[in-house]
Amino acid sequence: MPYSPPTDPWLVVVHEDRDLLVVDKPSGLLSVPGREPGWEDSALTRALRDRANVRPVHRLDMDTSGLLVFALRKKAEKALYDQFAARTVAKTYVARVWGQPPDEGVIDLPIAREGGSPPKNRVDPNGLPAVTRYRVIGRDDRTALVEVRPETGRSHQIRVHLLAIGHPVLGDRFYAPDEVVAAAPRLLLHAASLAIDHPYSGARLAFTAPVPF
Repeated sequence: MPYSPPTDPWLVVVHEDRDLLVVDKPSGLLSVPGREPGWEDSALTRALRDRANVRPVHRLDMDTSGLLVFALRKKAEKALYDQFAARTVAKTYVARVWGQPPDEGVIDLPIAREGGSPPKNRVDPNGLPAVTRYRVIGRDDRTALVEVRPETGRSHQIRVHLLAIGHPVLGDRFYAPDEVVAAAPRLLLHAASLAIDHPYSGARLAFTAPVPF
């Protein structure tokens, strides 16, 4: 698959201080460089063009848009990484899904690695614990707009969980049926809000990024 990430705008900065950088990553752009030749362009490499020291502390899937956090100092990197590992970061996503799910729900299904290239995941009773909460915030004839709060951080968790309850994310070329993939020009999944403790002051910071679909 050729890699042609969007270039306009080049990098949307939501917040920056001496310790951290928060950007609104577009769909189609890697969070960090890929391993294959030609896949070097990423949110990280773009941030490094104007900054001497940028350190990733978490990632978004290439096709997912929204808030992505980088550390700008080594001590900040550890403080932020520890927050993500301890699950004290509050993350909210918005997705448009196929069909009409209940108004709200909790998806508590373990997830395991399926393998393949690129690797995929699946619901598996022998997998790692994974919990996702959701609520419907809008509907049309065939789809629903849902606000999603993952309580764990498994790879592809939101996409796998929503598929498992029969409501795949529109445009999800990894997991959705062809009809659902064709229903949108991109994966309709967006990291819309995020709250963290500032790595230096400890103040709680909250960021938002407008949903582009």
